[in-house]
Amino acid sequence: MGRLIRMDRTGHTTLAEWATGDEAALVGARDAFAHERERGLIASANGPDGTAEVVRELPAAAELVIMRRPIAGG
Repeated sequence: MGRLIRMDRTGHTTLAEWATGDEAALVGARDAFAHERERGLIASANGPDGTAEVVRELPAAAELVIMRRPIAGG
């Protein structure tokens, strides 16, 4: 099962969940992902080896995809 979350002031908010073979849930997750990207958020997907990488499209096989605001600096 995959999960799309957004890091926020409450800790995190679940935006979507999908399971292998549930095409309707995956379409909804992709729509939520695209909406968050349009808002300027960055996405990271956890890999099976514990690493994470920035992604520009929702990886259907990912267990967890985290949306967050870009790091600001100066």
